[in-house]
Amino acid sequence: MNPLEESNILKLDFSKLEKINNTIKGVIPAIIQDVKTGRVLMLAYVNKEALDYSIKNNIAVFWSTSRNELWVKGKTSGEYLDLKGIYVNCEQNSLLYKVKIRSAGACHTKNKNGIPRKSCYYRKIDKNKLLFTEEDK
Repeated sequence: MNPLEESNILKLDFSKLEKINNTIKGVIPAIIQDVKTGRVLMLAYVNKEALDYSIKNNIAVFWSTSRNELWVKGKTSGEYLDLKGIYVNCEQNSLLYKVKIRSAGACHTKNKNGIPRKSCYYRKIDKNKLLFTEEDK
C-alpha cells in the first residue's frame, strides 16, 4: 500500500510546481475530463511533443514530470484515454482534454477490489483529513 495514495492523511505537495519549474521547461497543465459524465479524471502536464502525439494518435499523451519522458497513458496499465477534443484556455497556458475511458478507469491506483479508479480525485478533504468517495473505496 502506498500511504500517499491510500491513506486518509492529508499531505499536499505544495512544492510540485516549484520542482517542475526548476527542472522541466516547456510544459503546461492539462485537465483531463470524461466527455460523457463531465467528471474531472486527472491533471497532467503536456509539452509540444505530447500534444503533437495526442493529436496524431487520438489518445491522451502527457509529459511525465517525474520521469522526464513522454507518457503514453495506458501503455503499461492498459487504461488508455481516447481523445475526443482538446480545448485551450483564454490565456493559452493550460489545456482541457475531453476523453473517453477505453476500459475500466483513468487512475493508476486501484480500489480495494483491484479495479482501476475512474478518477484520480477519489478522496475529498474533510476537516484536514481525507475521506474516500463512495464509488472508489
